[in-house]
Amino acid sequence: MYGILLYDGVEPIDVGAAFGVLSIAKRIIPSLAFTGVARRAGEVACANGLGVIAEHGFSDCPPLDLLVVTGGPGWTRAASDAQTLAFIRAGHGRVASLCTGAMILHAAGLLDGLAATTKAAVFAGEVPPIDLLGPRVRSRRVVLAEDRGVVTSGGVTLGIDAMFHLLARDHGEDVAAEVVRVMEYDRALAANREALGHG
Repeated sequence: MYGILLYDGVEPIDVGAAFGVLSIAKRIIPSLAFTGVARRAGEVACANGLGVIAEHGFSDCPPLDLLVVTGGPGWTRAASDAQTLAFIRAGHGRVASLCTGAMILHAAGLLDGLAATTKAAVFAGEVPPIDLLGPRVRSRRVVLAEDRGVVTSGGVTLGIDAMFHLLARDHGEDVAAEVVRVMEYDRALAANREALGHG
């Protein structure tokens, strides 16, 4: 079971990247299971007002094989929320993050000593979150990083690449490649793989 962490102020693109890729993947892996998790089950207000539904709260979350921590402008509140950090630390299998979800993993202490990445491109006057990772993290300005099983991705749309990486890792390259093909994401993924030196 993949759990997608939702919180007020989560970025809709991150929600779409996680659920969208898994939704397509479920067509060829019928046993693939995933769910939205928040402090409480019910509606969560995304950045700019879109509402999404978390099927589970922290207290009734089923066992997870992987917890995907999404990003968005609400990350600062989530990263200082004791319940959220305790849930992340509780050991739900492996963890991964999309965009500024890495900042929440960082606040939970799960990136200490690891190579990791997060959002680097920002609007004028903003501080790039990657510059806030601090000395305990070996920050990398890359598409995605994996260190000791923890996957982090760069900003916004790079969460799609992270989800393909997780599919390939957990279900095989052939499955991930077929989902990429059906989603017609081939060119974008090829460009990012070339940037990573895998082209």
